[in-house]
Amino acid sequence: MHKLTLTPNFGGEADVFYAELIAAQAGLTDAAAADWLARLALILCNHIGDREVLRQAFALAHEHHD
Repeated sequence: MHKLTLTPNFGGEADVFYAELIAAQAGLTDAAAADWLARLALILCNHIGDREVLRQAFALAHEHHD
């Protein structure tokens, strides 16, 4: 069984990645940003392709949902 990677995996540049993620949404309305994030999630889920890992990610996202 594959496991979801929970340790930082950005090559020491998590802050740079976060800035890029925010910049990619610049100028979008809240609704457009939500649509963009949904499309990005589907693209990345397809790239990952391992449904067990994706189920682990879904569960983790639910745990930390406010």
